[in-house]
This record gives sequence, C-alpha cells and structure tokens, in this order.
Amino acid sequence: MTVDHRTAPAGRGRQAGPPHGGGGKRREGGGRDKRRRPLRTALMAALAIVVLGAAGLGWIYFSLNGDIDTFDAGGLSTDRPDAGSSKGENVLVIGSDARTNGNSALGGGQADDIGRSDTAFLLHVYADHKNAIAVSLPRDTLVTIPPCRLPNGTWTKTRTGTQFNEAYSVGETAEGNPACTQNTVEKLTGLRVDHTVVVDFKGFASLTKVVGGVEVCLPQNIYQGDLNPHRATKGKLLFGKGEQTVSGQRALDYVRIRHGIGDGSDIGRIKRQQAFVGSLIKKVKSDGLTPGKLLPLAKAATSSMTVDPGLGTADKLISFAMSLKDIDLHNTRFVTIPWRYDGERVAIVEPDASALWGALKADRTIDGKDAGGARGTKTNAASASPSADGRVSGAGIAVSVYNGTTTGGLASTAAAMLTAHGFTVTRTANAVGQNHTTTVVQYGPGMRGQAETVARLFPGARLESLTATRVNVVLGSSYTGDRDPSASAAPSAAPAAVPTSVAHDSRTADADLCSDLSYGSGG
Repeated sequence: MTVDHRTAPAGRGRQAGPPHGGGGKRREGGGRDKRRRPLRTALMAALAIVVLGAAGLGWIYFSLNGDIDTFDAGGLSTDRPDAGSSKGENVLVIGSDARTNGNSALGGGQADDIGRSDTAFLLHVYADHKNAIAVSLPRDTLVTIPPCRLPNGTWTKTRTGTQFNEAYSVGETAEGNPACTQNTVEKLTGLRVDHTVVVDFKGFASLTKVVGGVEVCLPQNIYQGDLNPHRATKGKLLFGKGEQTVSGQRALDYVRIRHGIGDGSDIGRIKRQQAFVGSLIKKVKSDGLTPGKLLPLAKAATSSMTVDPGLGTADKLISFAMSLKDIDLHNTRFVTIPWRYDGERVAIVEPDASALWGALKADRTIDGKDAGGARGTKTNAASASPSADGRVSGAGIAVSVYNGTTTGGLASTAAAMLTAHGFTVTRTANAVGQNHTTTVVQYGPGMRGQAETVARLFPGARLESLTATRVNVVLGSSYTGDRDPSASAAPSAAPAAVPTSVAHDSRTADADLCSDLSYGSGG
C-alpha cells in the first residue's frame, strides 16, 4: 500500500504555509488541523505496515502451501478404527530414506531406488495437551500388512508375518506408500491415526540447520566404518566420544549410525533417535514456540515433507504445531513397542503391546494419570456404558469360539460365559494354530460394533477384520477362563498405567543426553 504524501508534515518536501500560498490569514480551526496531522500520518503509516505485514504473511503461507506435498487419501483403508478410538490425537511420523528429490546425495543409493521407511513412531498427544508419548515402531518388526492400494488402483492381499517397513515399499515406487504404512499401524494398534507426516533426509537435515544444531552424545568414538560396515578399514573419526552439537549431514549420520554401538542392531539405534528427537524438541522450545520461530522451521520442513490431506495447508500445519506448545519436556515420553528378537527380526510381545494401546485409548500416562482433559469427550463403542445391571448384552449377536491355545476346554468355558450374557454361540472348536497369546475378535463387513461388544468380555483382546460375514473369538493364552459366567461383566477399568516393561524403558525429552543410548554393551 502507498501512503498519501499529501498528508505529510512540513519539512518532507512540502511548503509549510497556507493551502493556497501567500500571507493570507488562516481559516478558523487551521491550527487544530495541523496538530492532528502527525497523528493522522502515524495512523496511516501503521495501517500501511499492517497491510504490508499481512500481505507478507500471506505470501509466506502461500509459499509454504506450495511446498507441502500430500499423499492420496484414497489409499487409506475403508475398515479403519473409529474416530473415537482414543480421546487424544495420534500422529504417525515416518522417516523416509527415499532417494528422490536430491536425497541420494545425503543418504547414498540410486535416485530411482524404491522408497523405504527408515524409522517410524506413533505420537499420541493426550487430550489435555499437556502430555505426549512417542512409541517407536522398529522397522524389522513382524506385523500383518492389510490390503494396500497399488499405483494401478488394485489392492494387495493381506500379508502376515511381514517386516514393518515393507508396508512403505508396497507398489515399489520411488516416493513410497505412506497410506499403506498408516493402514498397517491402525491394524496393529487399533488406534485411528489422525495425521501422518513423512520427512525425508533433506527435510531432516534442513530442520537441524534452522535450529542452529542439536545437542547429542556418543558413548564412544565413531569412525566411518561404523556408518558403512562394508569399508575395508575403520576410516577417519566422524564423532568423538561425549556431548557435541550436530546439524545437516552430521545430524543425519548420527541418527543413522547402527554399527559400533551397543549390539549394532537397527533397534539399538532407536534409543539414540529418541534421544535426538527429545533434544530437538528441547532446542525448539528453548528458542520459543512462536509463529515467528515456527515459520522458518515450517519452511525448512515443508520443502521435503509429505503429509496427509488433513495437514495439507500451512495454517493447519502451524496450528497443529502451536497446539503442542504447552506440553512440558518432562511430560514428553519416548518408548518402544514391547518387543523381543525373533531370529534376525523383531517380534511384538503380548499382552504388553495390547495393554500399551489400551492405555493410550484410555488416555492414561505412563504413571497411570488420566490425561483425558477437557477435550476428552470422544467415546468408543467398545468402552460404552454397560446395561443398568452392569452386564454386557449380547442379544442378537452370534459368535463362533475357537481355542487358540493348548489348554483343553477353554472354548467351552468362553462359550458358557458368552451365552450367560445373551450371545448366541454357533460353534466351538480348536483354532488352526494353538500358539495364540492374545485373544482376537474377528468380524466381517459392517460387524465391528458387534465385535467391540464381544471384546468387552475379553480384556486386552485385539480386533481383526474378515471378508466373511461373521464374528469369531480366537482365544489366546491371555484368557485364563477364570471369569464366572454368572458374575457381572462390566467392562474392565482403564489400565492404571502402561505395562511396567514399557514404562521402565522410557525416556523423557529432558533426560540426560548421555544416558541409555543403546541396547547391549557400550550403550
């Protein structure tokens, strides 16, 4: 906007005399007009600044919007957990090692290589927006990958016992498949993922530069051979032992180091990645989580970021980031899904994992605190109020019961309990396999509500979709059969806390940088 210089005060290139020149007498009130001119000028200048500032902010937002890439939501499953499956928000963060868009220069490999997920964690922001927990999902974890949409529009078949990071590679495209990874996480956790964010090498490196570096710690000296075990020699020193600040390529090298620390495993470096993210959050918060500080961060991030359509505009992205400003560092926790080694892969430990997801659904923190907050108004059919007498009503619901354990008579015991609550048990039999640890309630299209009602009688049970129109209960060893069928079957109370095994292994965003940096020796 251009200021009207006809209102400029004397001394700024304008004659100071009467409006028409000469020495004539001023009109009445002329003195008051002159006194008002500086105020009018200041107001006009302020207005110009506001307009120009708004235009500049608008340009920044427009620029950010042009940088944000979104993935196709058409690839998301049609059989997703209910929107009310938890009170808080769940954000899936994927670190991609895709080599497109100049990333091969930072991570090696071919520019047209298949996109893979190098790391992933599910961030649960509690409804009180004062607590958050990030659950790391090891890339080698054996999971069930549900049907995923291919680039040609067809859908794959369900794959069981598959490595987690293969979900991102379904379709074998250079940019990867975020929707398939989101579907897999929802299938695994029973939690609805509200948003998904993918950050590649370049975006990660840019973020660390914008904040002026991130403080990290190494338990020992690290050489080139630790980053690339195929080297014939250990090479030159990359990182010295102890605390230091890293950014750009060095920050990327730090979070990717696997060999030479602890047990040298992929899951071992998760500890350092958690420590790094905590340190990054600490740095951002110490600089001040304001729009002025967020804009440079957003500019760096969006240039190499892919998000779901729900975060596909700059205002939505920044608004979400600002909603996290009241979460204290000590209330920001990092954990890893309960796991054990299964050969060269990682297996999920039950019932600990199911208990963890149950705690998040109930918005319970590690120490058992209810963090539902004022925003915790969403409900879930599986945790709805029971009938007036505290019992679960199974009227009109037919169920088949299968014993997935080696404990004899367990299916009959469960069938008796279900019948006592009004369910119609159509069949009892042994399952195909007798090594189930977690009870699974399977359901066909449009029958999720019935399955959730059944699951209320089996604490810790996991839901699983079927193509057939029926409801099955496959009993795992987590069901002991000691529930009295005639007793009240009120839903089990929300878990007091996440499992002890998970809580014991957690770290906070303000934890000592040099502590607990790996599994095994040297950590």
